[in-house]
Formats: sequence, C-alpha cells, structure tokens
Amino acid sequence: MSSSSKRRVFPFAAVIGQEEMKLALLLNIIDPRIGGVMIMGDRGTGKSTTIRALADLLPGIDVVQGDPYNSSPNDPDLQSTEVRQLIEQGNEVSTEERQVPMIDLPLGATEDRLCGTIDIEKALSEGVRAFEPGLLAKANRGLLYVDEVNLLDDHLVDVLLDSAASGWNTVEREGVSVRHPARFVLIGSGNPEEGELRPQLLDRFGMSVEVRTVREAELRVQVVDQRTAFDDDPDSFISSVQAKQDSLQKKVVSAQDRLQNVVIDEDLRLKISAICGELDVDGLRGDIVSNRAARALAAFEGRNEVSEEDVARVITCSLRHRLRKDPLEQIDSGDRVIKAFCNIFERSDEDVANSFELASID
Repeated sequence: MSSSSKRRVFPFAAVIGQEEMKLALLLNIIDPRIGGVMIMGDRGTGKSTTIRALADLLPGIDVVQGDPYNSSPNDPDLQSTEVRQLIEQGNEVSTEERQVPMIDLPLGATEDRLCGTIDIEKALSEGVRAFEPGLLAKANRGLLYVDEVNLLDDHLVDVLLDSAASGWNTVEREGVSVRHPARFVLIGSGNPEEGELRPQLLDRFGMSVEVRTVREAELRVQVVDQRTAFDDDPDSFISSVQAKQDSLQKKVVSAQDRLQNVVIDEDLRLKISAICGELDVDGLRGDIVSNRAARALAAFEGRNEVSEEDVARVITCSLRHRLRKDPLEQIDSGDRVIKAFCNIFERSDEDVANSFELASID
C-alpha cells in the first residue's frame, strides 16, 4: 500500500510511556482471541492517539475486491455468505489489499447503524436481500474502538460483546435474516470519573489497563515536543521513526506466525488457576485470558515457551477488572493481583517488582 494512501496518524512506535497499555494492545493484535482491551484513565493521557496508531502499525490485509465485509479470499470463517458461495461454485474472486480497518463507534450510534439494516420493502417487492452493512461489518478483520464506552447504552454494549465473542453478526427483521462475519479486536476507553461499566460487561473484555497522567516534567516536555513536531510536519516526523515502526511491525507479524507453536508448562497453568482461585474470580475467563496473553507475550519476544516472568507481566491486566469490589477495602485491585501472584509463586514483593515493570515493548 502506498504511503500516500495511508492515514497520517501519530506513529505507534513513537508513543512515549504508557507501556502497559501499548503491550496489552499488541498482545490482542497477536492473538485476537484474548478478547479486547478496556483502557480506563485520566483525560489527555494518549489513549485515543495510541489506539488509532495501532491499526496504522499493522500490514495491509488481502480482501475480496468489492466485498463490504473485508472477506478473506482463503479463510471460510472470515468470508461473507456470498463470497463463500462463489468460491464453493468454483468461481475465482479478485482480491485487493486494504489497510486494517479502524472503526470508531460514536456514542450516539443506533443499533441499526451498528449492526446494519434490512430493506424490507425491497426484499418483499424484488425478492432480494437488500442489506445495508453497519459498523460491525466494516470492522471485520480490524479494530473497533469505542471511546467513553462507559457512557454507551447497555444494549449496544451487549451487542458489541456478543459479536466480539462469537465473531458473527446476525440481523433479523420480519422473517428476513442476514448473517456475516464480525471478527474484530474490541477496544474501549473511558474515564472512571464519568461512570463505571457493569461488572458483568467489564468481565467480557479480555484485558483491562489503567493509565495515569505522566508527572515527571522531563517526560511531559518530551511528549509535548514530539506531538508538536508531528503536528508541524507529519511526513518528516513519520519518516524519522519509520525504521522503528517497521521493526515493531515485523516483530508483531513474526509473533502472529510463532503463536501456535508457543507452549505453556502445566505447572504455570496450575499456578495461574490458583491465583484466580485465591482472588475468588468468577468463571474461567480469567484463567483463559491469562494463559493466552502469556503465550502471546512469549511469541512477541521470540520464544516458544512461556516463562514465569511472562505470567507476571500479563496477570494484572488479565485479572484486575474481574475482582469483586469491596467498597470498604483500601487496597487497589492491581495490588491484590500482585499479592496473590507473590503468594502462589512464593516470591517476595521486591523480587517480583521488576517483573511487573518489564512491560516495555522495545
């Protein structure tokens, strides 16, 4: 894809700080089955900038030309019904390369805008399924970003999470039904001061990240200088970090290819489940996500076996949002996860502190 046709967004590789957020996003790109990321934090901490930069980091994808669902030319699970029928009938389909879709869901969106709508009048008069694809169709094989997700109507959140979990979207109206693939990485962000998500909905996000405002003066100046340089001359700024961006892209693609060969020792799996049990985590999503995130991290770092340090680096993001809230309890949910990790792995707080701070993506 030519550079002139690409979005001019702030490069992911140039984002300073917020290492936990960047790592969680990359792990979900490596293994979308992790289930997305919920990012909560102060206003103006670079949440939206980092998320929009993520799609730009990824290489283009091959899609069936003219298909509104970004259907894959070779994976039946990522194909619309029409494309699959064409291929099954022995027809050849033309392909084109597209940038990974990055779809924003506005707060005021209706369910029809999100899921798509069926033109019943045309269906009855002409006997054809006249379907107007929604945002879920456009987000297939890409990223779906919901800013201020904690302010989104609950029924839309339910639809989003169901589609993200199943990988399909079904629209039914007056006996007419349309079903299409909707596999995307769901990313939500919000400010906790403006309201919390319901616990049962928060639990459906694979990982949860908390971002804080940078306090160090030198780092703040560095962030301001970089943003100013990008705004003044985007092309020049992007060129200055292109080598780093390309290197990170190769690392992510390599991790995607390596992922299926990464193994996690039974002892580590038992300890992960022991942590979930000690924290009284409901259900098994915490166990599953922690295992997947640890494997994705090992793949990202070029290894075929998960280490104890991998578990340390992902366990907080995987579990902190699944803990039952006690209004009288003073300890932070992330600290509770770290304490449980230390108990199960029989390590001291100081000994394990370095592991939890190794979230750099470099």
